[in-house]
Amino acid sequence: MSILLNILLFVVILGVIVFVHEFGHFIWAKITGVYVYEFAIGMGPKLFGVKRGETEYNLRMIPIGGFCQMAGENLDNDAIDKIPEDRRLQAKTAWQRFLIMVFGPMNNFILAIVLLLFVSLVWGGTTLSSKISSVEEGSAAYQSGIKNGDLVIEINSHKVSTSDDLSLYLAMANPNDNTKIVVLRDGKKKTFLVKPTKIGTGKKISYRYGIGIKQEKTKGIGASLVYTYKKTVSIFKQMFITIWYLFTGGIHLNQLSGPVGIYSVVGQQRTAGLANILYLVAFLSINVGVINLLPIPAFDGGHILFIVIEKIKGSPVNSELENKIHSIFLILLMILMLIITVNDILRFF
Repeated sequence: MSILLNILLFVVILGVIVFVHEFGHFIWAKITGVYVYEFAIGMGPKLFGVKRGETEYNLRMIPIGGFCQMAGENLDNDAIDKIPEDRRLQAKTAWQRFLIMVFGPMNNFILAIVLLLFVSLVWGGTTLSSKISSVEEGSAAYQSGIKNGDLVIEINSHKVSTSDDLSLYLAMANPNDNTKIVVLRDGKKKTFLVKPTKIGTGKKISYRYGIGIKQEKTKGIGASLVYTYKKTVSIFKQMFITIWYLFTGGIHLNQLSGPVGIYSVVGQQRTAGLANILYLVAFLSINVGVINLLPIPAFDGGHILFIVIEKIKGSPVNSELENKIHSIFLILLMILMLIITVNDILRFF
């Protein structure tokens, strides 16, 4: 029964995030007069749908992804269906096309902010302080001299301002080397070198510093607004740092998670309560928004990149060439997703 509930929750979470994202493209396509063939949630064969006006609204079999198919994305279909030139995506101004592309990710960011604010108003937020609340006796941190009450302000030359920063930079640190941790104690800076303790064997290996962080609960509209701002900025920061480490080799491809990895997290959060589930939706929504803004063809950021190129060169990029580039990168992204999914599955064994 729990597996079915996890699957259902997984489908609902992804469905909400995808719907919000694609609706951003859809609504601005409609506002700017672009012909929309189909608005779909899911991929693969169509389960059911309805046609209203020129657009089909469909639910598809594979509950991952979705799309808003606009005129101009497939020139052959446009010619067959005799779509007027002025209803095609390429006919719109650069500013109109920018709004259509950017509001997919923007909708994801708006959803995340609303959810984080709702969670903090109903259940309360936290201070997000990086102050150490406990140090496990005999642990690596304890032996280095770190004490309860120390405020962590830097890890390996990276500035730390929240508990999220602390967790992120400790996770990114090389466990085989000493981690430089700078703290404030009685108003004075102190630097410690800490090498985490290796725990477990094989694929069950983890590294432990022995540091505990306990957050204080905050209540009220003002505190909720502060928490929402700090948490939103923190998630963005985590996302950008992760992408940077991925491109610079600090994170390897086999460390990324896809749908299977997300499913396992959904199962964990379901048992932790509604607040944790809503936070997960907000976190994933920001992730989806940021990834889609990367200037890579097939992503929204790739479309925006071509708009920027158009403005720089002073003339539109050839539509057929642009569509071919997006198609090639879409195939490459699907292969990448397959590799990540296989890695997710292998982690279970």
